[in-house]
Amino acid sequence: MKSLNKYFYNKKIMPLDNFFNNVLYDKKFGYYTNKDPIGKKGDFITSPVVSFLFSEMIAIWIISYWENLKKPNNFNIVELGPGNGELFKILESTFKKFPEFYNSSNLYLYEKSKTLKTIQKKKLQSKKISWISNFDKLKKGPVIFFGNEFFDAIPIKQFEKKNGIVYEKFVKLKNNTITTVLKKASKKELEELKRLKLFKNFHFIEFPKLGLNELQKIIKKIKKLNGGLLLIDYGYLKQKNINTLQSVKRHKKNNLFSNIGSADVTSLVNFDLLRNYLISNKLKVNNIVTQSFFLKKIGILNRAEIVSNKMKFKDKSDLYFRLKRLLHPKYMGDIFKVIFAHKNNLIKVLGFN
Repeated sequence: MKSLNKYFYNKKIMPLDNFFNNVLYDKKFGYYTNKDPIGKKGDFITSPVVSFLFSEMIAIWIISYWENLKKPNNFNIVELGPGNGELFKILESTFKKFPEFYNSSNLYLYEKSKTLKTIQKKKLQSKKISWISNFDKLKKGPVIFFGNEFFDAIPIKQFEKKNGIVYEKFVKLKNNTITTVLKKASKKELEELKRLKLFKNFHFIEFPKLGLNELQKIIKKIKKLNGGLLLIDYGYLKQKNINTLQSVKRHKKNNLFSNIGSADVTSLVNFDLLRNYLISNKLKVNNIVTQSFFLKKIGILNRAEIVSNKMKFKDKSDLYFRLKRLLHPKYMGDIFKVIFAHKNNLIKVLGFN
């Protein structure tokens, strides 16, 4: 068994979120640093890999939003956690069909992993695309941030309540074996949980502190430059008070503390918390809708019909099978939610009404 010391950074005990952040994103040993996790040969499948129609709809939505902003001639587009670059490849090819929009746009990929960046650069060779590790380059013009399965991949904290006392979950390393232990939550953590109204009917809480830190950087740019944030992820609307941390390896469930560094670790996104946090930071938030509702409103069914008219039966069957995976309630259609936050009051936003 490989030594797990490298993920503990010379500590024997650390908060759950910090540990999994090291496991996933360590520059040398992190899961996302050393492999391409997406696709049949990886550990999981994402919507852009399921069907190009998903990516086309995101492109149409972004162009529609640019039109909503009165077609600014300096428009920044940032994909958060672009994975293997599949979504952005279709985005750019779609954008090119709208020259006025394409000439007005600046295209950015926000990526931490060197391995994924290398994969993206092979797939995306346009001089118009830039890679960024922070948002300092965004200085002029409105910006639209969007992320597909971005937030679920940021590790979370977990808290439990026992005999009226709130404890935070930590992980401990002994003899190269990981165990979980509970430590009394700090006053600072308790105040934050209370401020975000997470104590309602509470015995167990998942709290995306690292995710909200990322969100704060995004909010700051939106408030300064104008624009918005579109997030698509799997999650829930009402606080669940259950453990949603999960690990996947080769498309199958994996024990959370097995295959450390070679299995993906994610959690369900609390969309109600996201909405409250964005609103508390003075952004406007549209109705949270399902992926199925969002894609249908943009016109994915009409697009599928147009594309399929030129296809042979076998290809047409494959197209509609993939479409079913995106839209059906039993697959991605309902469990995936879509949230959009923005600075200005917009009466109508494509996909949400």
